[in-house]
This record gives sequence, structure tokens and C-alpha cells, in this order.
Amino acid sequence: MHAPLTALPHPAEVLAPIGLPLTRTVAAFARDLAPADDARLEEMARHSQALTRRHFGRAVRIFAPLYLSNECINSCTYCGFSRENGILRVTLSPAQVQAEARHLAAQGFRNILLVAGEHPKFVSTGYLGQILRLLAPDVPALSIEVAPMETRDYAPLVEAGAEGLVVYQETYHRPTYTTLHTAGPKKDYDWRLACPERGHAAGFRRIGIGVLFGLWDWREEAIALAAHLDHLLRTCWKSHITVSLPRLRPAAGGFQPSFPLGDRDFVQLLCAFRIHFPRVGLVLSTREPAAMRDAVAPLAITLMSAGSHTEPGGYTGLGRDGLHLTVRGKAMPCDTAPDSLATEQFSTSDQRSPQQVAAKLKDLGLDPVWKDWDRAILGS
Repeated sequence: MHAPLTALPHPAEVLAPIGLPLTRTVAAFARDLAPADDARLEEMARHSQALTRRHFGRAVRIFAPLYLSNECINSCTYCGFSRENGILRVTLSPAQVQAEARHLAAQGFRNILLVAGEHPKFVSTGYLGQILRLLAPDVPALSIEVAPMETRDYAPLVEAGAEGLVVYQETYHRPTYTTLHTAGPKKDYDWRLACPERGHAAGFRRIGIGVLFGLWDWREEAIALAAHLDHLLRTCWKSHITVSLPRLRPAAGGFQPSFPLGDRDFVQLLCAFRIHFPRVGLVLSTREPAAMRDAVAPLAITLMSAGSHTEPGGYTGLGRDGLHLTVRGKAMPCDTAPDSLATEQFSTSDQRSPQQVAAKLKDLGLDPVWKDWDRAILGS
């Protein structure tokens, strides 16, 4: 049985400060966030798996994040790249990024997400465009997760080879957003919220959204994320929308989540998204431990990272010659060991190699897909 909405955060009250409508789909989704007994959770898991097979078959797309830079001008209390943190930073040269990408391609990856801290001095549109043009011949599926831009700035990146845009709101709870983002352009909540629509206008084929669970009450965050997704499915209909549900992991700065999302609730959340948004891609990162990833992959997941590094140069060790320490945005003298790398954004949990992850997916009866897109399709 579904619990009445009164037993949960009231969706209309959650969504009013955001300016998103409460639709029947979102209301039904909210009901499935009510505490579930074992029988109900098992029922949701079976339903979720059946819908995943119906709409996606057994395919699970494999991707890797490639970090370009950990320089950042934002002060975000939960992020390892925060300007306030005294960490080792570097921005890879285009040639170094190309070497990292070729290393990933040699492992089988044909789907790479380019990630960078938000610092226009180091990660400009010109820099990104140059990298995209370098990588496009070897990597057919390139996505970016960088500082939000105007549509006119995204358009040349799409032309250069970017087919996907990823931007997480981090938290949809406005007071928490204001508290956690203390300085920098990321303080602008509404500018970030509208970013997927600007990306859609620029021509991205795929748009990924998500929320960082642990910053606020998980049910309220999920309702807001579902409403944002529902809105984008209607307004950004030319793009394929994906949803990621990352949970906070340890990072520089030592931020401790006040609202942790437990494993049982995490499984219920994944199933609820699949049940109410059956055609939407669901992403699972290496933030999650191997056992959890193996357990939920057959239930709802369509896109999974593998063998991830969350620091620039993490795959090849390149970039060591440019390492420098910054504290509150100021470069400081430092002596680094010869084998030092830039500081990671957060620690990963699943340490398996890409080949081990792919082998496990096969053991689970799934089909790991390294490539499902090529720009040549547009020519046909």
C-alpha cells in the first residue's frame, strides 16, 4: 500500500520555493518514498527490474570521468576542490589530457566525461574546445561537467564534439544551498537550476542532472529532483535525460554529511525513479562500494563508471610538473614528493578495474556497452 502524502514531506511545499509544478507523476513518485517494509521493497525491486529490461534490455553503458583541472574559484564547504582548501592543484595541458584519454581508450572506453573545477582563468571555452577537438577522433561520446555557461558559449563546444552535458544542482533546498556555497559564482541558485535548459538550446544530445545526497533530507531532495526531471522531460524533449544519485564521500576539508542516505533507502530511491520515470537513464558512480553496485545494477542502472580517478592526471601520472599548493585561492610554496598527484575531488569506493567491473556485469547477466554512439550517425 502507498502511504498518504501527509506522511511524507508535502511535495507542494517542497517545490514552491523552487518554482517547479507538482504533477501527478511527481506526486505518485513521492508516495513511493514512504518507509517500505521488506515485502514492499522487494515488490518495488521486481517492478523496477522488469521496467529496466523492457526499456533498456540488458545494456549498461560504461564510462570514465577524466579530470582536467582541480582549480576552483567557488567556496563550497562539501567539495574537495573548494577554494578554501589547501590542496595540490594542477590543470592538465591539452596534450596531457589527450594522453589520459588515449590511456582510457586503450582500456576500452569510448564514453568519457570531462570534469573540471570552476575557474575561468584555467578552464576557458577556448581550452575546452581545443581539448574536445583533440579527443573527438578517438572518443565518439564526450560529455562535459564544468562551470555553467550561456547557450552561446555551449554551442561551439557542441560543434567541437561534446554530445553530453552534466550539471548537478547539488541541493535543491534553497537555504542549505545558500549556507553551503559561501563565495563564487556558484552561489547563484537559479543560474545553476536553468543550466540544463541552456544546454538543450545549444544542442547537447544528452543532459545529466542529479543531487548530492547527504546535504539535506533525502526525501525532499528526491521530490525536487523528480520535479526538475519531469520539467526537463517536457521542455528539453530533444535531449536524452539521465539522473545521477551520488552520495557524499570523504574529501579534502573533512565535510561531514548531516543527512546521510542509508543503503536501504538508496535502493528504494533508485527503484522509485525507475518505476515513475521508466525511460530515463540512471547513473551509478564509483562513489558506491562494489557490493552495492553489483546489487543495484540489475534493478535500474543504465550507465556506470568504472576504474575512476577524481584527480587530474590520475590515470597516467601526468601533470606532476605543474603541481602547486593553493590556500584560499593563493599559491603557496611547497615541496612535493616525486610521486605526488593533484588532490582528488573525493575518494572513490569501488576500486575494481574497468575489466573487473565489465566481467561482473556479465556474471550478473548484463551487457556492458563501451560504445553506443558515433557522430557518423548524424551524417547518415
